[in-house]
Amino acid sequence: MKKTKLKILSTKVLSKEAIDKALMLDILIDELPFITTEPINTEELKKILKGFLQQNITAVFTSKNAVQAFDQIANAEVPWKIFCIGHSTKNLVSKIFGEEKISGSANSAAELSDIILQDEAIKKVIFFCGVQRREELPQKLKAEGIEVEEIMVYETLETPQKISRKNYDGILFFSPSAVNSFFSLNKINEQIQIFAIGKTTADAIHQHINKDLIIAETPGEEDMIEKVISYFSTTKIA
Repeated sequence: MKKTKLKILSTKVLSKEAIDKALMLDILIDELPFITTEPINTEELKKILKGFLQQNITAVFTSKNAVQAFDQIANAEVPWKIFCIGHSTKNLVSKIFGEEKISGSANSAAELSDIILQDEAIKKVIFFCGVQRREELPQKLKAEGIEVEEIMVYETLETPQKISRKNYDGILFFSPSAVNSFFSLNKINEQIQIFAIGKTTADAIHQHINKDLIIAETPGEEDMIEKVISYFSTTKIA
């Protein structure tokens, strides 16, 4: 790793641990969010969520945003069996609902679906998600005869802004929404290395630029930071 600090743009706010880990290896990360999320805090949704609070349901969370939105809207203890995706989401589920409520976790929707399907007692899941949720998990469960009730608890809003700095060594993208928001006002040069979290985000990037990407297959910022560190540890920057 060269001693000159590398400059990376993250299109979402990262944890202090992630920022500090990169900084220890001379990687400076600027955080500039290109989307924001808001709970769907309607009386109708509050009534729906209240109806689940005392039920022994099987709940699925695939993002921290859904966990945070549920907590902001309902803010209650639950007797649920919970399945979740990703290290960060699992940690938040553990913090809000209790680690003992987690029946399974995985690094992808496909893996989590397989874990849920292993429990033959599960005939229905409640999938707490955003308005722009991905299809993999509900499609796979439905194909295997599991009923999936989707409860949308948050929405994603694009917050495009023009970046003032042009000399970044890399840019991190964590969602298709952030990709579309970023490219609505910005262009990048060929020298910038792009990192994407997952294939769906990578596909969104390729709608705007034709460029080789580095893709983190595991959801969560931890794997993205590891990809950044690994890439710049073995690549010379001109």
